[in-house]
Amino acid sequence: MEIKDKLPRTHRFPGWAEVLRISLPLIIANSFWNLQLTVDRVMLGNFSTDSLGAAVAVMGVFWTPMALLQQTAGYSMTFVAQYFGAHREHEIGPLVWQSIYISIFGGLLFLLLIFASASIFGAMGHSDNMRLLEEGYFSALCFSALPTAVVAAASGFFTGLGRTQMVIWINGVGLIANVILDYFFIFGHGGLPAMGIVGAGYATALANCAAAAFGLFLVFRKPNEKSFLIRSQWRLNFSLMKRFLKYGFPSGLQWSLEGLAFTVFLIMIGQMPNGDAALSASGIAITVMLLAILPAMGVGQGVSVLVGQHLGDNDAPKAELAVWSGLQIAAIYIATMGVTFVVFPEFYLNLFHNPGNSQLWSEVSVMVPYLLMFVAFFTLFDSMNFVFSFALKGAGDTKFVTLVALVVPWPLMIFPTWLFKDHADAIYWAWGACSLFISTQALVYWRRFVGGLWKSMRVISD
Repeated sequence: MEIKDKLPRTHRFPGWAEVLRISLPLIIANSFWNLQLTVDRVMLGNFSTDSLGAAVAVMGVFWTPMALLQQTAGYSMTFVAQYFGAHREHEIGPLVWQSIYISIFGGLLFLLLIFASASIFGAMGHSDNMRLLEEGYFSALCFSALPTAVVAAASGFFTGLGRTQMVIWINGVGLIANVILDYFFIFGHGGLPAMGIVGAGYATALANCAAAAFGLFLVFRKPNEKSFLIRSQWRLNFSLMKRFLKYGFPSGLQWSLEGLAFTVFLIMIGQMPNGDAALSASGIAITVMLLAILPAMGVGQGVSVLVGQHLGDNDAPKAELAVWSGLQIAAIYIATMGVTFVVFPEFYLNLFHNPGNSQLWSEVSVMVPYLLMFVAFFTLFDSMNFVFSFALKGAGDTKFVTLVALVVPWPLMIFPTWLFKDHADAIYWAWGACSLFISTQALVYWRRFVGGLWKSMRVISD
């Protein structure tokens, strides 16, 4: 018998053990967020199928600026991880405060977009009914930007420390609040008027306020002041803010640029000859897709933390081991989920069934199983996207991932979708182009990672 066969399982897979210790709470937390989105979509689908399609179109528009704010604020995770790995704990408190200031300022600016909602959705060329639903939902969601960014800042603090179980509690509060509020606001229970999709937007905003308040309560507890000066170092630090934005802004911009590309992608889907059905089917496929990619994103976040902590401790080999281990875990999970998308599409489809518009639903039910086949294919590459991009950002290579997000999606996804958008099978050409983009992006990140430049990078000052 070989020696390795005598070792405990955690010793045979030391990278897996470390990644899972950090990532499992993040996977659960992301699953809570995913469940929140899924409940939102299922309730909206039961309210009306066109509300589901409108929600997907709005989220594309909303996510573009929201990702910039949320992911910039959430980049506190990398700074905290590297400070913690370098044993410079008293520099963590001031950094977290800069993240909170960005959240507040950006969240207030976000409200100005409400005044542009009519122009934004009027320019999309969707049907009048779809446009009205989109405007109302977007305006309601704008109130969720500030608390969502605060949640990202608070979660970044705990995640960077490796105390990822705290993120479960924060997201859990948001999930419970959102489900309860959706029930009352969407359908009008408890004597309230049925607000439909607008009610879903306000439910999300209020639920995120609850999660943000709870997150700040956990951050500012007394033990964190002793270890990290989290209460006393509240002043605006322009030098630290500049350094934070130098790395955090490109990280947020990456998500924003990808969000912009997917927004244009969804707009063109809504403009197809069967636009309402294509958009609603895409909404179902994207919602189901999140079941696979959000847990994988949790693994990526865990990898990012470990890369930051190990590089802060100047231990690049351990950081590299964490990345490859994380890729193995994410790929196994996503492949398993992908099989269910192909083999059991009706299970997922029935979650959104609404007989209220039988003609629309008949078109949607034909499209969704085929779209889930595309999802099963490209989400395998998304495991590489998440793990490698988060690893690079955990080191501080944020400008490269931003460049990829700026350059890659347009010729590979957007242009082919535009080229075939009037074709009878345009929806399938579009999702094929999406698959091409995601698989190519994964290979670009892989090549950057194996190049090894990230091993010499740090975001913290000397």
